[in-house]
Amino acid sequence: MTTSIDSRLEEIGVTLPRPNPPAANYVPVVITGSYAYVSGQLPIDASGLTLTGRLGDGVAVEAAQDAARLCAINVLAQLNAALGGFDRVVRLVKVVGFVASAPGFGDQPKVVNGASDFFVEAMGDAGRHARSAVGVAALPFGAAVEVEAIFEIA
Repeated sequence: MTTSIDSRLEEIGVTLPRPNPPAANYVPVVITGSYAYVSGQLPIDASGLTLTGRLGDGVAVEAAQDAARLCAINVLAQLNAALGGFDRVVRLVKVVGFVASAPGFGDQPKVVNGASDFFVEAMGDAGRHARSAVGVAALPFGAAVEVEAIFEIA
C-alpha cells in the first residue's frame, strides 16, 4: 500500500536512502507505546558526511539548511525501516535540531527550518511539529547539523 508520505516523497523527487547504521552503542529507532523516537541523524549521503564545520565560522546558513534537510530525509529513512513503511505514522510530534555554532551565532532556527520545511513537504499537516533548535560547540565527526525526531504511531 502506498501511503500519502510515500506519494509526497515521490512527488518531490526524494528517494529514501538505506538507513545509516548506528555509530556507537545505541539503536536508530526506539518504539514504545504510541511513539517512535528516532535517534539523531547526521547529513550523510552515499558519499559520506556532506557538511562539517560551525555556523558563524565559515559555514553558510543556506548550506546548513540543505544539510538539515538531508538529516530529515535520514530520519524518515530510519523510521520507514523500523516500521516497515509509513502506514502506522500518525504525525510528527517533535523535532530537535542541533547546530554546531561559533560563539555569537544565533540563527539556529533558520538552519533547522531546512528539516522542518522538509517534514511538512513530505508529510503535509501531519508533519507540523513542536521544535527546538539548539546551538552546540561540536557534533559527532565534525558535522554541522544533527536532527532527531519523535513520531506518534498507531
